[in-house]
Amino acid sequence: MALTEYFIRYLQQRDELSARDLAKLRAIPTRTRSFDNGQTIVPAGTEPTESCLVLRGMAGRLHILPGRTTQRVVSALHVPGDFMDLHGFVLSEVQESIVAFGLTEVEFVEHSHLEELTRNHPHLTRLLWMTTAIDGAIHRQWLVAANALRSSAHLAHLICEIYTRLAAVGVAKNHRMTLPLLQRELACILGYSPIHINRAVRDLRDRKLVRWSGTEIEVLDWPGLVRLARFDPGYLDLERKRR
Repeated sequence: MALTEYFIRYLQQRDELSARDLAKLRAIPTRTRSFDNGQTIVPAGTEPTESCLVLRGMAGRLHILPGRTTQRVVSALHVPGDFMDLHGFVLSEVQESIVAFGLTEVEFVEHSHLEELTRNHPHLTRLLWMTTAIDGAIHRQWLVAANALRSSAHLAHLICEIYTRLAAVGVAKNHRMTLPLLQRELACILGYSPIHINRAVRDLRDRKLVRWSGTEIEVLDWPGLVRLARFDPGYLDLERKRR
């Protein structure tokens, strides 16, 4: 298969791509695999020869503290179009696992193709660097939200962010999205107990900000959700093309 169009949309939301850029990206060969919920996509401690992108579904970066094998921490969520482990292209070893949330389809790109791209396509090389910078910006914003927001607002911030990222690549629209995360998984992501997550979900419903049924979320009051979350999407760098 060729490189997912979602990644191309991800880049086009942030910069101009020439006909040569598009031809190069679409010529990069990939292999595709499907993963069930909870299945490991990239195990920790490996020396990767490929990097991978989400094609469908969602995946997370999972950390397990040494000596505490039952304590799981999710430090990133990846949606269609995201390179999940591009840092593995330049690091000798990946320190965390990447796992599937729900049924997830993934595209793998051999590092040899990325090496050729970085030798001969400086603009695309800068854009690959940009994706890792945005990944870092998202992680920093998660740290800020975790320290500045209480449970309901913290959950609202996550919903605002994930919807914005999904909408940017055309996977979500009309303030509706699929979030294939159980409450225990949300607890790992936000650092609360499942009971606190349950209360936060109920609070957002009671405020009539969201309709939440299973994995389906409809935002009923986007301005209200943004106010509660104090959400500013600037860190996602979606305004780059307009500057």
